[in-house]
Amino acid sequence: MRFSGQQLRERLDLYERLMRLDKPIGILLLLWPTLWGLWLSALGRPDWRVLWIFVLGTVLMRSAGCVINDLADRNFDPHVARTSQRPLAAGQVSVREALLLFCALVGCAVLIVVPLRSWLLAALCIAALFLAASYPFTKRFLAIPQAYLGLAFGFGIPMAYAAQLGTVPAEAWWLLLANVFWAIAYDTEYAMVDRADDLKIGIRTSAITFGRFDVAAVMLCYALTLALIAAVGYGLGLGVFFYAGLVVAAAISAYHYTLIRARKPAPCFKAFLHNNWLGASIFAGIAVDFLASKGISG
Repeated sequence: MRFSGQQLRERLDLYERLMRLDKPIGILLLLWPTLWGLWLSALGRPDWRVLWIFVLGTVLMRSAGCVINDLADRNFDPHVARTSQRPLAAGQVSVREALLLFCALVGCAVLIVVPLRSWLLAALCIAALFLAASYPFTKRFLAIPQAYLGLAFGFGIPMAYAAQLGTVPAEAWWLLLANVFWAIAYDTEYAMVDRADDLKIGIRTSAITFGRFDVAAVMLCYALTLALIAAVGYGLGLGVFFYAGLVVAAAISAYHYTLIRARKPAPCFKAFLHNNWLGASIFAGIAVDFLASKGISG
């Protein structure tokens, strides 16, 4: 099949929308925990080659995750107002095209980690790929698929430790658990937007499972996230700037409560998007604390 210049641009635009490159929030929510892991594993001095590989890998794997998600949900998305115009749901991109795009993205993600030459990292990459590819199907049978999403979105943490240290210590798994609770919090806010549609089509989400306790569950998950990250930082001997970042993150989560307590779709979606700043605050606290300690020791 041959495309004219205009047709090619239109196809590329559709692929961009399929990968959600026009909506970078997913990349950011995947990137922040990866950066937490890179900075903590390297005590504030990550290998810059590893850093760029992980940043590029984050973009590639999030894009691949969006493609496989839309493939899995292509029969559900047309019945949900927010997703009905996605390229696969609207019939603008074929299943074959989407599968080829998914394979190309995964292939590129695999190629960029080859130079690191780590069998442990390779094994974790396979696990990460399995999590990313299987997550969309968990919405059929898991009561809280957001927990599975947290594993998928946080698996950059043990991978970062493996790349930097050649091993995955306990603190990496505690950080991964913190990310699971964070993902339950922000993706429940997201699910609160689609609750009515999800009930009609039979999709399972934490917003439905938690029911009238949804807001309380979100706030509890934020608290557990910050408590676990604080415990990891305490174990590493981090200082005042690290805890200041956590205080800012706690204030952001409190602001989210004001957005979601009425359970209106638009404010709930705003709270979901605003989680970028919560993740950024935690990372800023980690990075600045290591910079400050380096300056003092220097």
